[in-house]
Amino acid sequence: MSKIAFVFPGQGAQVVGMGKDAYDRHEAARAVFDEADRTLGFNLSEVIFSGPDQLLKQTSHTQPALLTVSTALLTVFAEKGIQPDFVAGHSLGEYSALVAAKSLRFADAVQLVRTRGLLMEEAVPAGQGAMAAVLGAERESLEQLCQQISLEGHVVELANLNCPGQIVISGSTSGVQAVIERGKEIGAKRVIPLEVSGPFHSSLMIPAAEKLAIDLAEVAISEAAVPVVANVTAHTVTEAEQIRTLLAKQVYSPVLWEDTIRYLIEQGVTTFIEIGSGSVISGLVKKIDRTVTIVTLNNMDAIEAFQL
Repeated sequence: MSKIAFVFPGQGAQVVGMGKDAYDRHEAARAVFDEADRTLGFNLSEVIFSGPDQLLKQTSHTQPALLTVSTALLTVFAEKGIQPDFVAGHSLGEYSALVAAKSLRFADAVQLVRTRGLLMEEAVPAGQGAMAAVLGAERESLEQLCQQISLEGHVVELANLNCPGQIVISGSTSGVQAVIERGKEIGAKRVIPLEVSGPFHSSLMIPAAEKLAIDLAEVAISEAAVPVVANVTAHTVTEAEQIRTLLAKQVYSPVLWEDTIRYLIEQGVTTFIEIGSGSVISGLVKKIDRTVTIVTLNNMDAIEAFQL
């Protein structure tokens, strides 16, 4: 029997106004936005719906904002009665997946990702860390180049293994700059600097992970009702303590997204339903395997029109 996975976007999918139609048209969705505002003690909904863009792009706003929109849309979609066989999320999206799997309560998750965003912003002084997307390079040769540059004293590592030919690197500004300059040596077609506020998913984020672990230790995490494919391992996890450990590790470890999708396909998943802002995840899944069915649910019309 064919299986279904719910997948959730991470940072980069945000756009001012996302989720507004769900807020306006559905009471259960509105309740999610209201709970986020109440839990965080400020009007996150206002930032999501009205921006400005620069404010929404701040990591400490982006992370709770995307989680809130994914959860609101999921709450509406849940009324269709479709149950996933697996869930997964890209980086921050893993928290949306854990809410979907009933492992984390939404209020706890939104507080956690707000803290996660603040810690990630603080971990490396502005201007000292960077990220870039490398297009067209092989994983192994890019990894070797990063190791070589790191040995020369400029930290740079693989951060997001998104899909064939698209890998994001992260590290010191000088390390990322060196890959930009030397990418052609390993066959990279382009290296595009990313607009981010820090070197996420690199070892420079270990201080942030250590502080987040303190908060994670105090949060109630339940056994996942649905297997969650973790970014760090690209394998399923359901056990609460393992989820706790992996969430801390995720901050400084690469996101094994291509491996995650391939693993899900090996488990028999033929339908991927992306729930949240934008369609980044749908695009990546398409580049990994064109034969699977991909559904993008990023607004009310899409949810209302959905049929399996």
